[in-house]
Amino acid sequence: MLRTGVRLLALALCVSAGGDFDWTKNEKTSFYFGTFPTGFSWGVGSSAYQTEGAWNTDGKGMSIWDVFAHKKGKISSNETGDSSCEGYYKFKDDINLMKEMKLNHYRFSVSWPRILPSGLRSEHVNEKGIRYYSDLIDLLLNSKITPVVTLYHWDLPQVLQEKYGGWQNASMVGYFNEFANLCFERFGNRVKHWITFNNPWSISVEGYETGEHAPGLRTRGSGAYKAAHHIIKAHAKVWHTYDMKWRSKQKGLIGISLSADWGEPVDVSNQRDVEAAERYIHFYLGWFATPLFHGDYPAVMKEYIGRKSGQQGLGASRLPVFSPQEKSYIRGTVDFLGLGHYTTRYVTQKNYPSGFGDSYFADRDLAELVDPKWPDPGSEWLYSVPWGFRRLLNFVKTQYGNPMIYVTENGVSEKMPCTDLCDDWRMQYFREYINELLKAVRDGVNVKGYTAWSLLDGFEWDEGFSERFGLYFVDFRNKNKPRFPKASVQFYKRIISSNGFPSQREVESWKRKAVETCSSSNQLLAADPLIGHMEMVTEIVVPTICTLCILLSAVFFMFLLRRRL
Repeated sequence: MLRTGVRLLALALCVSAGGDFDWTKNEKTSFYFGTFPTGFSWGVGSSAYQTEGAWNTDGKGMSIWDVFAHKKGKISSNETGDSSCEGYYKFKDDINLMKEMKLNHYRFSVSWPRILPSGLRSEHVNEKGIRYYSDLIDLLLNSKITPVVTLYHWDLPQVLQEKYGGWQNASMVGYFNEFANLCFERFGNRVKHWITFNNPWSISVEGYETGEHAPGLRTRGSGAYKAAHHIIKAHAKVWHTYDMKWRSKQKGLIGISLSADWGEPVDVSNQRDVEAAERYIHFYLGWFATPLFHGDYPAVMKEYIGRKSGQQGLGASRLPVFSPQEKSYIRGTVDFLGLGHYTTRYVTQKNYPSGFGDSYFADRDLAELVDPKWPDPGSEWLYSVPWGFRRLLNFVKTQYGNPMIYVTENGVSEKMPCTDLCDDWRMQYFREYINELLKAVRDGVNVKGYTAWSLLDGFEWDEGFSERFGLYFVDFRNKNKPRFPKASVQFYKRIISSNGFPSQREVESWKRKAVETCSSSNQLLAADPLIGHMEMVTEIVVPTICTLCILLSAVFFMFLLRRRL
């Protein structure tokens, strides 16, 4: 999970302790000891390009990320996901890790070009790719772990990008529906939880506005809105296809995973700041959630983008328009809402004049700020602000009729140089964020499950392997990509087994015990370079010496033979 590098202003803030945000009316309360409802589902997540590797193996086609990552200068240290965690070959080992953690569900994505190399079902279905996902699903179910399958986690077939312009083209709606229909056909008898798109905000903004992500286009002011428009319609089409063709047979659910930060007004007594914070949420989460729940874009988006488009001399708004038929078609097409959340921003009013240029960020007329006291252990954008999570969840409850929610992403990173597996900052992050989730459940928010991001360290998009979100450390220097448990594995495992935070005494012991158990993992990791060196000696040096010996023996034999003659 990565996000665009918006320039942030550090702010030493002293917000009134009595200033509650209107939507939530929640105070920043102390830690709450209690448990989640019976049947609450605990899991971890991953995505295909970030973990599978095997980028050109067994008939897989090229994705936009394969192409993008191979371009010099696009990824930190020019790294690629070509091999990544080698999850394509090690999925059985990874499921054993999940079994040890006693997880209830595992969220993963299907690589579109792995099963449809050209993106089109009519051209070729790659049965080896189908078999890989089928085996993965079967093993999960045999291990009593529920598969939660994401259909699109950013790896569009490159052919569709080259031929049609990817999500800029309305034809993607039909092509994506064909791909989804194939997945329902082959896996739907075993998969009951489907996610159409992961974080379409990133797909749209970072893929088609800033160019930081694949396909790397910079169509400022219009490309992101056009891509989002087609993604919303593609989701709705898949939902209707499933509803008409598959739901009665397979009894599954179709959702979407939307990511959003919380936006808190800098000054809760300043109406302009309150409106700016509300606008921040609507331009982020509401951009996608409001059409899918209510049938159209948020009014504030239509107002601001329309006005700025007019000021720029355009004949129509840069934000596309849904027809009355389309509004009816997309409304209510969410069986559950997947919600990804990592951090919070303070928000204040900031006017961007029309001469500033057309862009998604300028359209919002606001500035994002952070408190320098907030912890920031890894990614430059990710500050630990637990109380924002509860507020965001209550906002969803209020705005969208308290839908069924699954938290589909939540976690924290660290920078690559840190190889200490005693990740106390991650344990603290999980402790505080999951506790805010528990408070939201007590508020009546309809949350059914939580997904920690992520099972493994993986390829973090434009940051390559320089940032690590995994519960398990992956040694990318070693071609076997061994996994080493961080302390947070044991900590999260105890949250799962207790279904929450039963008592202060018990919770305080978890971190201490987790740190104690991680010391042996640190010793194994410290020995890993030596193991890698020994593997190199075994696999490269020894065969080379043997080959030289054979050649020398042959030369000596020929020399003796010539002397005899």
